[in-house]
This record gives sequence, structure tokens and C-alpha cells, in this order.
Amino acid sequence: MIGPLDTILSLVLLSILFSFGTSLLPGLIKVLAFQGVIVSIVPLLLGHEMATGEIVFTLITMVIRGVIIPLCIYLAIKKVAIRREVEPIIGFNASILIGLILIAAATLVSRNFVVPSISDSALLLSTTITLLVGGMFLLIARRNAIAMVLGYIMMENGIYLAGTTFSIHSRHIVEFGILLDVLAAVMIMAIILQNIKHTFDDMDTALLRTLKE
Repeated sequence: MIGPLDTILSLVLLSILFSFGTSLLPGLIKVLAFQGVIVSIVPLLLGHEMATGEIVFTLITMVIRGVIIPLCIYLAIKKVAIRREVEPIIGFNASILIGLILIAAATLVSRNFVVPSISDSALLLSTTITLLVGGMFLLIARRNAIAMVLGYIMMENGIYLAGTTFSIHSRHIVEFGILLDVLAAVMIMAIILQNIKHTFDDMDTALLRTLKE
């Protein structure tokens, strides 16, 4: 029987495929916001008892991942007036195919991993692996600076889910520190994007090659 946790994790896997196949940056931001909300509430769905402080931390994490960080990125792209991604290094259709292969490979690999997971969910570890590798793929396959930042955030969602997979009580301090780093990186990214747009009138990172001597 498929439980509620596996159901929402399957939606995360579908959202990864959508992120690989869309050229609309607002849509990609919404996908990352959805993923941020889902990975944040996973601890609440594991069936373990949680102290009040842990529940509050989980809810704060959900707000930061699902609202604050996506909102910062959306305001950044609105300010630089960029809505569509430039032509990617790997085409969108090919990216979807690679995403399907990635999900299948992650599912196969997760079954052969012997790790001290705190949940018997069939999709928890495979979703973690897919988020990590999927984020790396966006960093490699996209030329738009904003899409690359979103790939970095997808990787961080995978890191958070990995912490949830292995421990539910001792992860909070480390993950909160990572979350603050991500939030600071997003704010710095907004400043850098504005400067890139002002200099090149585009978000194509390939244009940065013109800066070399």
C-alpha cells in the first residue's frame, strides 16, 4: 500500500521532470517552491514523535524554502526582466529523457544501498538521490544564470532530504546553518544577476567568457 509520504515524494519526482523540460523561469521557481515545501514537511510524515521545538523548526524551514527563497528569486528575475531561459546546453526534450533515466537509476541504486534509514518509505532515498543529481544536471546543462542558481537550490533540497533520511533529531543545527548559507547566497545572487544584466543585457553565462583577457 502506498502511503502519503510516498505519494508526495512521487510528486517531487514529477516536478523534477517538469523542471528539466520547462524554459519558463517563473514556472521553474514554482517547482522549486513546491519541492521546498514538500522536503520540509517530510519529517512530519515519518510517523515519529517530534518535540514542539522540532515542529517549529520544521515549519520555519518550510516558510524559508517554500516562500522566502523562491520569492527572492522571483523578485530578482522580475527586476532584470528575464522570463525565459536561453537555449540550454542540453535540449529540453533530451533533458526530460535524461530525467527519466536518472529516476530509474536512482530507484535501482537506492535498493542496493545499505544505509541506516529512519523510514521504510520506498521513495525517500531514491528521491534524495534524484534531487542531488538533478540539481547537478541543471548546473551543467543550463546556460542561464538564474536556472543554474535554481539547480543549486534543488541540490540543497536533496541535502536536506538526505538529513531527514538518516536522522530526525540531530540534524537541525547543521541544516539551519546550511539554510542560512543558501538564503545569503540567493541574496548575493540577486545582486550579481542585476550586474550581469546591466553589463550584458542578458543572463547567458557564456557571455562571461568575453571578460577574459
